[in-house]
Amino acid sequence: MSSPEKVEPQRAILESFANPNPQRDYEIDMHCPEFTCLCPKTGQPDFADFRITYVADEKCIELKSLKIYMWSFRDRGAFHEAVTNQIMDDLIAVCDPRYMQVQGAFYVRGGITTTITVEHHKERSTEA
Repeated sequence: MSSPEKVEPQRAILESFANPNPQRDYEIDMHCPEFTCLCPKTGQPDFADFRITYVADEKCIELKSLKIYMWSFRDRGAFHEAVTNQIMDDLIAVCDPRYMQVQGAFYVRGGITTTITVEHHKERSTEA
């Protein structure tokens, strides 16, 4: 069986903008219900519902760039655990949030659903 062509999602696609209220903690919740990637074993499509929740620090994630970034996984072979962690790493690199949770709920495949949840807590300086 041939493996799917590997296409690396581009972190550079992601954009950010200045947080309009950096003095306040507030939650931003984004829902991406049409995520697709390929099973690295079979080449068959995997579908998932992603929820990204974060508390911004100095930067927020620009939504159109997030949409295009999420689409960039469409032709990539990736295990659920790897793709969820990569999304988290790329988003942290772009916006350096105070808190972030990325959850990928992958649809049933072979009678099994998989949900991967990754969390990030930014270390705050203890200096006053």
